[in-house]
Formats: sequence, structure tokens, C-alpha cells
Amino acid sequence: MYQWDFSFLWSYRWLFFQGLGVTVGFTVAIVVLGLVAGLVSALANLSRFGLPRWLALSYIEVFRCTPVLVQLVWFYYALPVLSGIEISAVSASILALSLYGGSFYSEIIRGGIVSIDPGQNEAAAALGMTPGQAMRRIILPQALKRMVPALMNQSIIQFKNTSLVSVLAVPDLLYQGQVAAHDSYRPLEVYSAVAVAYFVLLFPLTAIVRQGEKKLATSD
Repeated sequence: MYQWDFSFLWSYRWLFFQGLGVTVGFTVAIVVLGLVAGLVSALANLSRFGLPRWLALSYIEVFRCTPVLVQLVWFYYALPVLSGIEISAVSASILALSLYGGSFYSEIIRGGIVSIDPGQNEAAAALGMTPGQAMRRIILPQALKRMVPALMNQSIIQFKNTSLVSVLAVPDLLYQGQVAAHDSYRPLEVYSAVAVAYFVLLFPLTAIVRQGEKKLATSD
């Protein structure tokens, strides 16, 4: 029978802390950049002009309909060949995960905007507001309340997606766990500890999202 022993993990604590810092930093970067990409593409998707709509839809469908791991590998290995520009594993990971997340954020934002009563736009026009002013001052603030739970859920998924960057040797939490597992020859304990670390970080966030969804349902 396998004898579990977690005592050795303490000697790798700084390795795990470094990996955790990279994971959290990656999450912040890809969530912020993904939200920007999502907002821009959502507004383009709602444009009355054909070209912005076509570009936004093409971006959204390409990134939603291909595996994120394939995107990571493509951005790291294929993009430099096509563009002639060298790209680091960190840059490729941030770019791929941000655009991937942005495609989902885009649909969440678009859904939130179209859920607002069209009469709001008519009222804004009657007050002399331009479409851009109406969107910024009236539509988006109301839509944001409805979007927050879904945006947070997608951000949690983004957090978990950061574990994929280990395939490009980015030293995130999972990659550092792999280093510790190979060094200690105790993969069961190491990967169990990594799983617990992800759970401890993500469970409070999921609880917050559930509470937000309940409050939103009550207010509606």
C-alpha cells in the first residue's frame, strides 16, 4: 500500500509561492485584457456597420470554437513564423488566454446590453444624447449589474486556464509542482497539494458568485 508523506513539501514552499505569484499575476493580466477585448468586440458586434460586425463575429467564433491549448501552442510556435517576430512563452500565453477569454466576455457583455429595454435608448435620444453617450451613461451601467455574475464565472474559468501555460514552461503553480514532483519522486503528494491550493483560492470566489446571483435574482 502506498505510504503518503506530505512532510517534504515544506522544503518546496518557496517554489510553490513563486508559482502561485505567477498564476495570480497571469490571471489579473488575462482578465483585464480579456475584458477590454470583450467590450470592444461586443460593441463592434452590435454596430450597425457590416465590417465591424463581421470582424467581431469572426474573432469570437474562431476563439470560442478552437481549444485553448491549441491556441497557446499556435501563438507560441506558429505566430512567430508567420509574423517574423519572436515572442516569449509569457507573451504568447497572455495573448492567447486574453483573446480566448475575450471571446466569451464579448458574448456576456453583448447579452447584457441587448437585455436592456430598447426604450432606454429612445429616451436617451429624446434627451439629445448621442448613441455613444447613451451607451456609456445609461445602457452599460444597467447592463453591468446583470453581467457581473457571468463575468465573474468566466474569470474563474480564466484562473483555471492559467494552468495550461505550464506546457510552454511558464513557471506557474502547476509547472512548479511538476518540478517538485520530478525532484522528489512524490507526484501524488505534490499534485494533491497543487489541487488543494487551487481549491482554496477558487472556492471563496465561487461562493461570492453564487451570492451575487441570488441577490440579482431577488432584485429582479
